[in-house]
Amino acid sequence: MRKHIRIIALLIAVLLAFGLAACGGGNSSESADGSASEPEAGTESEATSENPSGETETAGTQTDKDVLVVYFSATGTTKGVAGKIADITGADIYEIKAAQEYTPEDLDWHDSDSRTTHEQNDPDVRPEIGSDPVSLEGYSTIYIGYPIWWGEEPRIMDTFVESYDFEGITMIPFCTSGGSGIGMSGKNLESNAGSGSWLEGERLDGGVSEEELRTWIDGLQ
Repeated sequence: MRKHIRIIALLIAVLLAFGLAACGGGNSSESADGSASEPEAGTESEATSENPSGETETAGTQTDKDVLVVYFSATGTTKGVAGKIADITGADIYEIKAAQEYTPEDLDWHDSDSRTTHEQNDPDVRPEIGSDPVSLEGYSTIYIGYPIWWGEEPRIMDTFVESYDFEGITMIPFCTSGGSGIGMSGKNLESNAGSGSWLEGERLDGGVSEEELRTWIDGLQ
């Protein structure tokens, strides 16, 4: 009888030993101190940053933060093109806003008594800018965009270029229009600015594609 009890006790001890070994050999995602283990190399998410258009780009992407896109847009057309240029070049962006916003009536070129008709007929008019001033420190290239009004740049663009010193900066005019070319607007801005190295400007459609813009931008270099 005692022999049988000893055998049973021995079997129980063996079973307990196997059970403890099984519990200690299981997989765990935690380290010995109970903290979560570090992710394997290459599994961490890359940091992202936001560009002027609001889209994200992977940290480390080559961007030209010495480039600035300046634009004035009364209807949103030039704004859209300016945003695309900023996306492609990785540039900062600055909007010229009129202190007195232009209404649809102001923009009616069929009305000989509209605000813009009066402004464009007088080359000495300088509409006030309502947006905060921008610092040009650190910029080597500025794309400067605007719509074509009455075959020329809006007078508020003259206000802008006469308010800043563009010495040492490459200036690249671009415009949007329903069909008119850039005309003498780029030359007018260069003359009124009196500083900066001005390249020949370009007329761009409001719906210009990214590929077309890249071709134009690459051709400037």
